[in-house]
Amino acid sequence: MSSYTANTKDMQFVLHEVLKISEAGVPGYEELDRDFTEAVLDAAGKVSSEVLAPLNEVGDKEGCVLENGVVRTPKGFDAAFEAMKEGGWTALDCDPDFGGQGMPYLLNCAVGEMFVSANMAFNMYQGLTHGAYSAIHAHGTDEQKATYLPKMVTCEWTGTMNLTEPHCGTDLGMMRTKADPQDDGSYLITGTKIFISAGDHDLSENVIHLVLAKAPGGGEGTKGISLFIVPKFLVNEDGSLGERNSVSVGKLEEKMGIHGNATCVMNYDSAQGWLLGDLHKGMRAMFTMMNEARLGVGLQGYAVAEAAYQEAVAYAKDRIQGRDVTGAKAPEKAADPIIVHPDVRRMLMDQKSFVEGARAFTFWGAHLIDRAHKLDDKAADGLISLMTPVIKGFLTDKGFETAVSAQQVFGGHGYTEDWPMSQHVRDARIAMIYEGANGIQALDLVGRKLAQDGGKHVMAFFEMVKAECKAHDDDERMKPFTDALKNASKQLQAAGMFFMQNGMKNPNAALSGSYDFMHLMGHVCLGLMWTRMAKAAFAALDNGASDTAFYEGKIATGRYYMARQLPACAMHLARIETGADPVMALADDQF
Repeated sequence: MSSYTANTKDMQFVLHEVLKISEAGVPGYEELDRDFTEAVLDAAGKVSSEVLAPLNEVGDKEGCVLENGVVRTPKGFDAAFEAMKEGGWTALDCDPDFGGQGMPYLLNCAVGEMFVSANMAFNMYQGLTHGAYSAIHAHGTDEQKATYLPKMVTCEWTGTMNLTEPHCGTDLGMMRTKADPQDDGSYLITGTKIFISAGDHDLSENVIHLVLAKAPGGGEGTKGISLFIVPKFLVNEDGSLGERNSVSVGKLEEKMGIHGNATCVMNYDSAQGWLLGDLHKGMRAMFTMMNEARLGVGLQGYAVAEAAYQEAVAYAKDRIQGRDVTGAKAPEKAADPIIVHPDVRRMLMDQKSFVEGARAFTFWGAHLIDRAHKLDDKAADGLISLMTPVIKGFLTDKGFETAVSAQQVFGGHGYTEDWPMSQHVRDARIAMIYEGANGIQALDLVGRKLAQDGGKHVMAFFEMVKAECKAHDDDERMKPFTDALKNASKQLQAAGMFFMQNGMKNPNAALSGSYDFMHLMGHVCLGLMWTRMAKAAFAALDNGASDTAFYEGKIATGRYYMARQLPACAMHLARIETGADPVMALADDQF
């Protein structure tokens, strides 16, 4: 059975000693003192370990079932969902005008990490609802907000996002789902959507589908797409549920992982829907929530890796095999615990240094979203727009890699279903694919985000890295961090210069290196986070912190990342500078 203990100590360190949220000047952050965040995180951690984690294996083994048109979730999910609702966890950062608690997005992000680590498939039911809530909150009419949001905040009604169709995923301009206008102002939605997470289930009274479809007069491509609210059950004027809408589940997808979440084929047969936002501006409405949604998937990448890492550490301390080459560490036993062996240490250090760096990176990204929303901070908005494909793409790639590394610690036992490692690997895999496959994230980063607003945001990032390094010129202890970060940043800038010099005359020269650039930038971002965390850890030790083991461990882990992971930047730059020729050399029929 899966076991999980929330790492609230590290979360508190990032919130209060690295980000220093109480001093950040963001509305709502003034309430987030140490005692308050400790109480919230401890309570969420208890729910995660006691309620959600025990159901992770249940969801994986049982999966969801479609019976007579009704989707049944795994045993225990309904009671756990009720506990989540009763605890107010679904409403944490939602608008108080609609029953939410009005907390900052950053705190919701920290809590969400725990819920994902404990049970990713389960958390998706409320996670998808939060995304649909955000879209209606941003683009809905007053009447739509009043009708849907209070019930979605409490998850009495859940929500979905319907984009993908059997013949089109990324290329939404090929969409065939139609929306026919009616005299009463509604539309009749007809078409089929696939891969719809939490598309139907027995956890809520109603499911509010947000559906992309083409209405007449919109033209070809994505410009003709509109977004519609299509409830499973129609809603009467008094807010009560009316008759069943013409939307049904065609089938449940048989998937590699996240078995506890119902991934549905949804059929819309002249289902009644209502326009959300402006006609033919559906993509704009959808992209309003894209930074938040993609950050949430990046979070899934490292959150599952955290759960896998915890299992690997416990196993490495308990499993005995072989002797330490420097001398027996457990002479009273037949062999030493495998954690003494350097190669096992290497795997665990890879995992630990990634997870803790990724947590800081994601929390910083959530902080930027709060700044953008609550302060109308254009610089923060531009920076998180630049960072979003890196958070999503890099953290999910490395999160999966980390889960595989954790599985490797178990040897053959990790490959069996007697242990939870197979599930962690299978669950982590989807995060690299949905919400925009990672190759698309890389293309978005290189093709759009680098040049956004004249390149001002990437230049601001380079200046931020430069200033961070310069701030520690007089501290010899920081040299392992700043020297490595400076070098990695120069390599990132060299890659950007290569694109500028070659990309205009041959776009494939840039696009062939986009994936490497995303990873190169991801390493620089984690290097920046580790530099900031090292600075905070040294400051704590200088100020006489009692928990010296924590801060010394933090510094040692950071040094590992800078010494063993940042050198990958040189490899990524070397690949980028080969240009398009090695990638595009073969004719189609030579594959």
